[in-house]
Amino acid sequence: MTLRDLIERKRDGGHIDAADWHAFARDLAAGTLPDYQVSALLMAIYFRGLTDDETVALTEGMLESGRKLELSHLRMRRVDKHSVGGVGDKVSIVLAPLVAACGVAVPMVSGRGLGHTGGTLDKLESIPGFHTRLSLSQAAAQVERIGCVLMGQTGEIAPADRMLYALRDATATVESIPLIASSIMSKKLAEGLNGLVLDVKTGAGAFLPALDDHLTLTKTMIALGARHDCPVVALLTNMDSPLGIACGNANEIIESVQSLKGGGPPDLRELVLRFGAEMLVLGGVTDDHADARTRLERAISSGKALEKFREIVIAQGGDPGVCDDPSLVVPAAKLREPYESPRDGVVQRVEPRAVGKGITAMGGGRTKMADLIDPTVGFQLLAKPGDRVSRGQPLATILARDAACAAAGRAALDAAFVVGDGDMPRLPLISHRVTAAGVEKLAALGAAGVAGSSAMPR
Repeated sequence: MTLRDLIERKRDGGHIDAADWHAFARDLAAGTLPDYQVSALLMAIYFRGLTDDETVALTEGMLESGRKLELSHLRMRRVDKHSVGGVGDKVSIVLAPLVAACGVAVPMVSGRGLGHTGGTLDKLESIPGFHTRLSLSQAAAQVERIGCVLMGQTGEIAPADRMLYALRDATATVESIPLIASSIMSKKLAEGLNGLVLDVKTGAGAFLPALDDHLTLTKTMIALGARHDCPVVALLTNMDSPLGIACGNANEIIESVQSLKGGGPPDLRELVLRFGAEMLVLGGVTDDHADARTRLERAISSGKALEKFREIVIAQGGDPGVCDDPSLVVPAAKLREPYESPRDGVVQRVEPRAVGKGITAMGGGRTKMADLIDPTVGFQLLAKPGDRVSRGQPLATILARDAACAAAGRAALDAAFVVGDGDMPRLPLISHRVTAAGVEKLAALGAAGVAGSSAMPR
């Protein structure tokens, strides 16, 4: 069947057989399919969707289009984490070395910015000399030696997905459940994992609009993991406002190192500890989430987590001085301007999409995959929804390269911040925990300005 036939069939709501999806993935990886036809098929999938068995076939076709990371000989279990995408989301940068310091191997394959969201690789590459382009053999050797690698998707790992990933952004077809699920899981299954945790963002800054969509996406990825003996645990986390304080690539590295030293904002710390606990349980270090959390806290307070990050930075060619004082190592913005509250009141909203798009407008993100980015630009967000503020009080700091860049940042914050009169409730940081056993709704907790679950699931 030709690609035109596949486009026509999916356009009309028809079913495409597994053999055709596998052939599509092979041809895509070989570079023999024209972008305009692949784009047309993506749009047909966006509007018509895929059945469960089509999603399985596309995922496995993309998985088999490349090689796998061979780590089955390791004594340590291998667990990874993936975020569906958020603004200010630097959890992976803190989490990977922390979990590795506790005895679980973390072969983390991450992505670049997509749409309005930032990318882990772009943030890491703001560390001078840090290389994310490793071969599978280099990655396997590093995991065997120090227990962790932070790398990008190479041409060896699910190359068919690598092509689709770029075209999805360019064709505005990112927000498709089967395309999101197959993209994430084809890469993660190529890592040869014993377990995977997923951070599925909900709220205004998420790719998908409704809770039911998030649950459908989560259950789809859990089922794909189960087919490959990879148990998956997902936490649905709030993205109604950006995570933490720092937004922008180099800016987020500074906040990540602060968190590895035991500081950092409380919402970031809570997510790191919650995901870390899930990873230690999946990794067989302990079967008790409370014990796992205690181990993670000790790894931070003892300095083991920071030293593991230093090992990773050195192994991947980066400047280890970033672990001592990152503000002296990562590139800095030329201009810092305050953004002040226009009135007395309560912060009603900090719109994450506006913040993310503002960073892109300032040059810190991409409108196409070939774009170069400025790692220095971004924001320090000093107020959260529910905070009471006064007229003239700084709500944020704009980090810019010049006056025009600062003006673009100011316009973005004008769209992002809403200050009003009514009180705003603190929304749960984590709303649901989803496993193959089902969906668990978690209770709200308002301690220290962080909303989340009142108890760790056992």
